[in-house]
Parts: sequence; structure tokens; C-alpha cells
Amino acid sequence: MENSLIMKTDTSFALNFLIYIQNIFLNQNRNEEDLRFPYLSTRIAFKEDFELKYDELWNEISQRISEDNKNDLKIFYEENNLFFQWLFVNDEDSLMNFNEIYETFKVWWNSFAGRFAIERSVDEMGQKLYWDLANSLVQRGIEPKKEVNISLIYDECLLANAQVSSYFAVLPIGNFFVKYKELVQKLKMYILN
Repeated sequence: MENSLIMKTDTSFALNFLIYIQNIFLNQNRNEEDLRFPYLSTRIAFKEDFELKYDELWNEISQRISEDNKNDLKIFYEENNLFFQWLFVNDEDSLMNFNEIYETFKVWWNSFAGRFAIERSVDEMGQKLYWDLANSLVQRGIEPKKEVNISLIYDECLLANAQVSSYFAVLPIGNFFVKYKELVQKLKMYILN
């Protein structure tokens, strides 16, 4: 059996923005040694049921991206009010804070320290992952039915289940270095489901 695996890796604007918001939310109730990027000293007014709404929004957005990757940019640029409506208290101060968060994310994300750094940080490990997964599938006689898509996020998703559907995986870049051995098994499960 020959290797027929096609694997595409990209970075999602919308999912990374959700991680950015998640971390701001979590930082509001964490000790200094447990803070995650980005840190804001301003207290943000999130909805009371933030965690539930976050999970629902994550699932909706990631499902749409898994169906068509073009939805990512559409959601981030054209439907960015979704993030505000679902996650933030609906008042003028919150809207101002949300717009500030949105703009700071865009500045970071479009810099060399943002999307470019995330994509490049896993180049070598991404190639290794491809070959390890391809070889594992060939050894087991498994032929992928379609392309495997991996969406990279800069930090772990702690408030939602990152698994969306078969052949689509959302992976934090840290897993390529800290939890690499689990990645091949995890991706194999996305293919078999």
C-alpha cells in the first residue's frame, strides 16, 4: 500500500482569537504565576455564563471552519460581532473594551510574533508528524478518505472540546513539543471516526 495521506496545516484567525479571549477571561481570576498571554490589567465585563457561551461559540465556529476553511476569515472580519454578542456584557464600556481587544489581537496576529511565528514554530515537527502519521496508516492498511486538516492555535483550549469532526483537528502548538507522541494517535482517531 502506498502513502495517500494529504495533510494541510494552517492557523485560524477566529479560533486563535477565541483562545486570546479565553486567556483574558481566565487571567482575571488567576495567580500571577498562572497567567497566560495576553495579560490585561483592565477588568473586562464578560457574560455571567461565559464558559457555556464560549463552548457553544467554539463549537459553532470550528464546525463552520471544518466545513469550509474560507469561513475562518469571513467570521473573523465580517462577523466579528459574534464574539462580542456571545461573550461580552452588552453595554458601551464592554463594546469599547471588545474593540480594543480585537484591535490588539489583529496587531499581534499580523506581526512576525503572531501568525507567522506560530506557523513556523511547528514546521519541522509538522513534517515529522506527517511522516509518522502516514507511515502508521500505511502499516495498518488504512487509506484516508479525504484530506486531513489541522488548525493550529497558539495555546490550549481550556473551555471547550477542541475536537470537531473527522479529518479536522485543532492543535495547540505546544502539543508538537510536549505531547508529540499522543498526536499521531489522536490524528489517527480523527481519520478513523
